[in-house]
Amino acid sequence: MNFLNRALGAAVVCMCLAAPAAHASVVISGTRVVFDADAGEATVRLTNDNTRPALVEAWIDAGNMRATPDTVKTPFLITPPVFRINAHKDQSLRILYVPGQKPLPSDRESIFWLNVLEIPPKPTGAAAHANTLQFAIRTRIKLFYRPDHLSMKRIDAPSKLTWQATAAGQKVTIKVTNPTPYYLTLSKVTVDGHDAKTGMVAPFASLDLVLTGATHAPAKGTKVTYDSLTDFGTAAKHEGVIAQ
Repeated sequence: MNFLNRALGAAVVCMCLAAPAAHASVVISGTRVVFDADAGEATVRLTNDNTRPALVEAWIDAGNMRATPDTVKTPFLITPPVFRINAHKDQSLRILYVPGQKPLPSDRESIFWLNVLEIPPKPTGAAAHANTLQFAIRTRIKLFYRPDHLSMKRIDAPSKLTWQATAAGQKVTIKVTNPTPYYLTLSKVTVDGHDAKTGMVAPFASLDLVLTGATHAPAKGTKVTYDSLTDFGTAAKHEGVIAQ
């Protein structure tokens, strides 16, 4: 355990961020995890696509990507937290919710991050005596905790977004407001032929998106087309209008 924490705390994070050519062999089945409170737990499947075994550590953080497994404080328990996964084999992670002194909000989703750190085995044979460079690779995906009995269905949430446009000098901004209890990720936003920066808007919150290439604010009633990611990570198309 200490070895894994040292690897993460020292060079691992830097390697993960600075080495786009490195590819994870241990793959998570999905791009996000939805933890339904009424289910009591969530299961995530991992697959080792490599021809060699790998050592894996998994943990959940609350938004600090530099947090280590021994410093994170979240109301979740992962089992197993550390394990070996053989070549071309699967391993299931079981995620349990363990309520603490401060319960999560019951009227909206909460967001966390699932981390999977893959540490390759030491070289053997002739490779053990050669100069080699190995990377420990971390994959980090969103985990949404979804309470029971929210005020509306998740499938209806993206259509409830409202849109406003403002201009300040040469900068045109589109404000998207989310009146729903769900986190909504926008993968594409287009207004009047211009694409806006994308992002994730939190429940009952707003997000400002810069409209690239626009020189004036779109008029009231201008159509907005946008793609919102579903629970499965696929893009669903929607339309709205500029309210003012």
